[in-house]
Amino acid sequence: MAIKFYKPTTPGRRGMSCVDYSHLSKVKPEKSLLTPLKKHAGRSAGGEITVRHKGGGNRRKYRIIDFRRNKLDMDAKVLTLEYDPNRTSFIALVEYEDGEKRYIIAPDKLKVGDTVRSGKGADIKIGNAMKLMDMPLGTVVHNIELQPGKGGQFVRSAGNSAQLMAKENNMALLRLPSGELRNVPAVCMATIGVVSNPDHGNVSYGKAGRMRHMGIKPTVRGSVMNPCDHPHGGGEGKSPVGRPGPVTPWGKPALGYKTRKPNKSSDKMIVKRRGKK
Repeated sequence: MAIKFYKPTTPGRRGMSCVDYSHLSKVKPEKSLLTPLKKHAGRSAGGEITVRHKGGGNRRKYRIIDFRRNKLDMDAKVLTLEYDPNRTSFIALVEYEDGEKRYIIAPDKLKVGDTVRSGKGADIKIGNAMKLMDMPLGTVVHNIELQPGKGGQFVRSAGNSAQLMAKENNMALLRLPSGELRNVPAVCMATIGVVSNPDHGNVSYGKAGRMRHMGIKPTVRGSVMNPCDHPHGGGEGKSPVGRPGPVTPWGKPALGYKTRKPNKSSDKMIVKRRGKK
């Protein structure tokens, strides 16, 4: 897997790069695992913009992903490796011994023809899923559950992984990609390996049009707005913020302001916060 660069035939092409998809299977997605994906352009049911800078973009369908990996003690053969427009990682289509097909998040270095398995008896190899309590210390995992049976909720994006550091009192201590140390119930499922597409963060989009294809609209700086539209706006020429620090369009502190609720119920699960020594 590598980054592909283009010849500078146009100004947009000059700085453009993309992930090399040549190793992916040249097939259409499994029709039984597709579902429509309606666009809302960041609007609520009342038509108000609740998430800014969303709208447009290419039409796409959602691939139903098996985050639970709850088909236990049964081998599944990897049929294809595919691109998924709804996530940064690649996905793999697997077929179980009974003929059922499911999509899973593809770990890095998983190949077509490989066999994956879920359950206590599975080997410690890439793509297999099991409870954290059944894994040896030091195992690199992804797609980790926070609550048993709910399905993997974190460490799912391209190139990410967590490491199993300790097991004690029915809890498993994980080191997350952010550096945070967090306890998770040891009966939660996780998948072994690193998430695929590690070069995703090295891609240079090259031109604004590629972001519009992804459904991302332009972000206008507050300093170029009028004072009625943004607290940073107004003034002759380039003006400073005029406040102790930058703020959002609604006057709330921005850039580093902590938004996590104090006394959150899951605080007791965090052993060491990210960024702390």
